[in-house]
Amino acid sequence: MIALVTGANKGIGHEVARQLAEQGHTVFLGSRDLKKGEEALAKLSDPKNMEVVQLDVTDSTSIQNCLKVIEQKHGCLDILVNNAGINYDTWQNVVNADLSTVKDTFDTNLFGVWEMIQTFLPLMQKSGYGRIVNVSSGAGAWSSQTGGTPGYSLSKIALNALTVQFNNQINASDILINAVCPGWVRTDMGGSSATRSVAEGAETIVWLSQLPSGGPSGKFFRDKEVIDW
Repeated sequence: MIALVTGANKGIGHEVARQLAEQGHTVFLGSRDLKKGEEALAKLSDPKNMEVVQLDVTDSTSIQNCLKVIEQKHGCLDILVNNAGINYDTWQNVVNADLSTVKDTFDTNLFGVWEMIQTFLPLMQKSGYGRIVNVSSGAGAWSSQTGGTPGYSLSKIALNALTVQFNNQINASDILINAVCPGWVRTDMGGSSATRSVAEGAETIVWLSQLPSGGPSGKFFRDKEVIDW
């Protein structure tokens, strides 16, 4: 199968790409900075089945160029992991938020994902098969809305809603789309005090990427279990 993972030059995205390739899939590592992506790939002990592609999810031209690469090489895409995300804005709250920062956060965390799905969904519809995984967060659950991290939290709420809307519109029995909270993971965003390793954070994402036919769709997961929106 052919997979594309956004934000895959480091952190959870990189580990998801590594695990998928290890399981035999051909994986494109989307990296906004091509050089950083190539450096990340070079550090792997066994980079077979993996290729870096320049991909900035906030840039339509970059997305279209990525589409062309995958179409020319394979003509299909089976797995799309929308992992790229920014701005866990702990320094502000909903009252004092810098709305330009909030808008930047939405551009990546929501609109970037939206355009990625719009762009690559036709390839899945053409083959009648697809697995789309949107990497969300518990910060995007309704019960988590304290008013803190407003840009990040609201962008993830919107991402969860986007997941449901796409699920209700796709109308294809074997194209499954789900959102996932990987938990508090030791990444640049999560920090060194986080309770989960990168491998643990990637586990449910990789599982959702390979759901069998008839599997769940339009749901929100943590640790392979459905959780409340």
